[in-house]
Amino acid sequence: MIRQSQRFLTQLYAITDFICIQLVFLFSWWLKFNSGWIPFDGPLPFKHYMLWSFIYGALAIGISYFVNFYTPKRRKQFSFEVFKIVQVHLLSLLLLLSILYIFKEVDVSRSYLFLFLVNNILVISFYRYIIKLSLKNMRQKGYNKQYVLILGAGSLGRKFYTNLKKHPELGYEVVGFLDDYQEKHDASYSHYKPIIGKIDELQTILNKLIVDEVIIALPLDAHRKFGTIINVCEKAGVKALIIPDFYDFLPSRPFFDNFADMPLINVRDIPLDELRNRLLKRAFDIVFSSIAIFITSPVMAFIYIGIKITSPGPVIFKQERVGLNRRRFMMYKFRSMKIMPEGASDTQWTVENDPRRTKFGAFLRKTSLDELPQFFNVLFGHMSVVGPRPERPYFVEQFKEEIPKYMVKHHIRPGITGLAQSNGLRGDTSIEERIKHDIFYIENWTFLFDIKIIWKTIVNGFINKNAY
Repeated sequence: MIRQSQRFLTQLYAITDFICIQLVFLFSWWLKFNSGWIPFDGPLPFKHYMLWSFIYGALAIGISYFVNFYTPKRRKQFSFEVFKIVQVHLLSLLLLLSILYIFKEVDVSRSYLFLFLVNNILVISFYRYIIKLSLKNMRQKGYNKQYVLILGAGSLGRKFYTNLKKHPELGYEVVGFLDDYQEKHDASYSHYKPIIGKIDELQTILNKLIVDEVIIALPLDAHRKFGTIINVCEKAGVKALIIPDFYDFLPSRPFFDNFADMPLINVRDIPLDELRNRLLKRAFDIVFSSIAIFITSPVMAFIYIGIKITSPGPVIFKQERVGLNRRRFMMYKFRSMKIMPEGASDTQWTVENDPRRTKFGAFLRKTSLDELPQFFNVLFGHMSVVGPRPERPYFVEQFKEEIPKYMVKHHIRPGITGLAQSNGLRGDTSIEERIKHDIFYIENWTFLFDIKIIWKTIVNGFINKNAY
């Protein structure tokens, strides 16, 4: 079975990556020097480039081992693999450039090396995606299984079992439960895998059954047993994983820190707390908002004229919102309503057929065109392109008392669009559901996640049936 041949698979991945790199070399050579699509002065001999391609391949394989790229990724998202591929090939190219500099190889085409790098990232990402998709399909059909034993048939163990059954593509199968206080499940859980023994029988059961991982789903008052359980698992060569009884308080991806030589669980690890991630997101925001303003400037000019013609008053509507670290800022929108007394709109929801809207304003709100000026908020640093939608201070004070974890959304900059909005939670929809999506986004942010949300927003369109 595949699970028993991980070392073989690792070697196979490495060989396949190396072959793939050499095929990309041939394609990039043809594209640069033989296709006629890219001008050049004249290449060095083919054998010369081939030598550096072999060196690059060796570097890439070595770095892949170093960054644990060949470890099992059954539970990882594909975005993790893409990140690792980019990391591996950027480091490989930097090392190759260093070697070229040391050996004074100044005649190697830099544009060819860039082409080689991009093609490697694209091709290897594509073939890894095909492999990941194929493995998922195999697991859904019952192949390439990993077998799991759950310790604890209480609410924690049952919750894990239920969640695991929702993801057959992961290829995990529960062999049963161990529990000290139950011999069989209640009638309502009779369809679950059976309770096959007590905790003290773990060693005997591991010797009798094929088990790859033991999930410890015991309550906190059973922590005295954890040491014995882990020792038994390690003696049998089986992985042991602990579900903390307080998991409801933890983020979806807990982060373990170290303080005063003691391991600590960071209850709210936020990827955008890291400087490199903040800089990447901010750079993208500046570039994207600048391009968006340039492209939509004719549309904004048309809207400016439309508002001036159809309704007296200012074109831009400014409203106070709560943003990053609970700081307040003025958010810009095209005015879509009649002139109201100052502060009147800060404590009122818009409703269907709202009499305050102008006819042109109703069109702007329905198409989300009234939000175009928010790209200036992004440029000024008040907002991001992607993030939780900002709310008015009046409603923030109200929601933070009514909705658990509502204030977590203010750990990052608010956005023009977000995960909730890209999934249809816009306008008059559940605040609780929006917050769940916002927290998931905050805890699982990646640059590719932002791109996915923007793409989904564009594909789904800007027409909002819930926008009044």
